[in-house]
Amino acid sequence: MVTLPPERELKPHQVRQYAESFGTDPERYDRARPRYPDAMVARIVAASPGPYVLDVGCGTGIVARQFQAAGCQVLGVDVDQRMTDLARRTGVPAEVATFEAWEPAGRTFDAVVAGMAWHWVDPVAGAAKAARVLRPGGRLALFWYVFQSSPEIAAAFSRVYREVLPDSPMSRGPMPSLQGYSALFDRAADGMREAGAFTESEQWRYDWARSYTRDQWLDQLATFGGHGTLSPEQQQKLADGIGAVIDAAGGAFEMDYTAVVVTATRTATPVT
Repeated sequence: MVTLPPERELKPHQVRQYAESFGTDPERYDRARPRYPDAMVARIVAASPGPYVLDVGCGTGIVARQFQAAGCQVLGVDVDQRMTDLARRTGVPAEVATFEAWEPAGRTFDAVVAGMAWHWVDPVAGAAKAARVLRPGGRLALFWYVFQSSPEIAAAFSRVYREVLPDSPMSRGPMPSLQGYSALFDRAADGMREAGAFTESEQWRYDWARSYTRDQWLDQLATFGGHGTLSPEQQQKLADGIGAVIDAAGGAFEMDYTAVVVTATRTATPVT
């Protein structure tokens, strides 16, 4: 989940320390984070001119391995050495750098993708960098998933956050809906437009659902943005409170997911 600062405060790419908190437990991150629908990956691959993919913010290689399974050759880039070490152990070549500072060394790609990561990249500088490494006709595909439980579970989770982390965005009400994440999608599209080397962006949507036990959800909870920066006491209180909510719901609940892809094609316009 993306735990965003309020719109009046800093944008996510201006608080990279949150992005760098995910590597505190890369094995858990790799184990607990959801995968994307195969249909979404297949559509991106089909809309790209070839199999060479750059995965920005690759983390432990979750997205990269899905594209490898679809027949692609993938290179990952991530700011966190701990995450890229795990990616390499799972068969994903990965380099350590912020995307804006990463050196492509003349390499070009058929697709640049980013799953739950582009909000940590400056949207204009990132789009311009993507344009420089994409072949004409190549595809930039940026995607996020948004999840939403039942109103009852969402409200109960928010009550726990108000008690433990009153300053957290999660304490202000139920988890953000798809509309609540629209600023991320708009920012990505605006960056593509300002880069001046892409067709007009479009959005693709994919819906699915997953059931979680108490232990499965708590495993993922610790991987949310900023949660790795909490004190052990805060983490324990949060886990106890969220766990109690799931216990009261019978020990399991269903979470609805929506993935949104913001995507455009690299034009033949020269990039300076």
